[in-house]
Amino acid sequence: MMSQQSSFGQLADEGISVFLTPSALDLSSVVSSVKSPKAGAVVLFAGTTRDNFDGKPVTHLEYSSYPPLALKTMLTIAQSMKQKHALTAITMGHRLGVVPVAEESILIAVSAPHRHPAWMAGEEALEMCKEKVEIWKLEEFGDDQGGVWRANQDGPGGVPLDVATSSHMPK
Repeated sequence: MMSQQSSFGQLADEGISVFLTPSALDLSSVVSSVKSPKAGAVVLFAGTTRDNFDGKPVTHLEYSSYPPLALKTMLTIAQSMKQKHALTAITMGHRLGVVPVAEESILIAVSAPHRHPAWMAGEEALEMCKEKVEIWKLEEFGDDQGGVWRANQDGPGGVPLDVATSSHMPK
C-alpha cells in the first residue's frame, strides 16, 4: 500500500498503517489507504513546512529519528485512536530528512462512520504524535544564526546550533 513511501519502515495492523520515509509524502495515496464503504467521513491533516518561525525566515526543516522506536510509538498511537474513536482506518506517515518550505512533513488520515469521531481522532492523533513520537526537527534559518533543534512539538524555540560544529543531531 505505502511501499513507495516507507524506506525507513512501515508497521501495520488491521485498518492501521504507519510509516517513515525520506520521500515526498503522497496525499492521495494516504487518503486512499483509509477509504472504505463503511466510512462516511475521511479527515486528512497535512503538516506543511512554513517559511517562518517566531519572526525568523525558515529555509527548510530537517527531521531525524530512530525509526524502529518511532514506528512502534506511532503504531501504539494509531491503535489507541482506532479503538477510542471507533475508526474504520487510520494512516500516519512522517517524512524524515530535509523537508523544504511548502512540502508536507506529516500526514494523518482517518476514516470513521461519522465526521465527529474522525475530526476528534485526527486532532488527537496529531497532538499525541507531536508529544510522544521520537522525532526531532532542525529548523534551519539560513542566516548567521544557523538553526535550532526542537522536539517535534509546539513550544519553546529550541536549542541554538553552533553552525561551525553542528553534527545534525540533538545532544
